[in-house]
Amino acid sequence: MHFEEGYTYHIYNRSNQTVFRTQDNYTYFLKKFKQYISPYVDVLAWCLMSNHFHFMVMANAEAVKYVEDKHLPNTQVLSKKFGTFLSSYTKAYNKMYKKRGHLWAHNTKAKQLNYTNNNYPLSCFRYIHENPKAAGLVKKHSDWDYSSFKDLIGERNGTIVNKELVYQVFNINEEYFRNWVDLKFKDEDLKNIY
Repeated sequence: MHFEEGYTYHIYNRSNQTVFRTQDNYTYFLKKFKQYISPYVDVLAWCLMSNHFHFMVMANAEAVKYVEDKHLPNTQVLSKKFGTFLSSYTKAYNKMYKKRGHLWAHNTKAKQLNYTNNNYPLSCFRYIHENPKAAGLVKKHSDWDYSSFKDLIGERNGTIVNKELVYQVFNINEEYFRNWVDLKFKDEDLKNIY
C-alpha cells in the first residue's frame, strides 16, 4: 500500500471465515483501530461485516512518512501500522477461539479515490454504508451498529468518523445523507468499487 498526504483511500480486506463472532470482537477490533490507525488518518466511513471490513480514510502527514527500519525499506508508517493492527487482532482472535494461522484471506487493499473521475468516491462512500442492508442483515441502515452510519445521521456520537470532514468533502448534510443512501445503486457506480 502506498499513501499520499491528503488523499482518500478505500481500505478493505476479507476473510474466508467469520472474524467478528460477537459484539466484543467488533468492539475490540475498533479499539485496536483507534490505537494503531486513528492517529494517522481522518475516517470518512467505516463498516465491519462478519467476515470483512471497509474503511474510507484520508491520510495525514505522519501516515506517509517512511519507517526507519532496515528490514522494511520503503515502508510507510500507515502500511506498517495496518499490518500491526491486523496482526494484533488476529493474535487475540486466535487465542480466544483456540485457532492458529492467518485470519485474513488476502493482503489488505488500499484503493486511492482522488484520481478517479465522476462520482466514484461518493459511490464508494455509499457502498460502504450499504453493505449490511444489501447483505440482508438489517432492514434499515441505522439498525447496523458496526458502521459509521448512525454517527453520520446523529443517532450516535461515535469517535471514529470525522463527521464534519465527511460533510465538507462530499458537500452534503445529515438530512441529504439519510435520504440519499437509500437510493438504488446504478451498475456503473458499483463496477469499480474494488
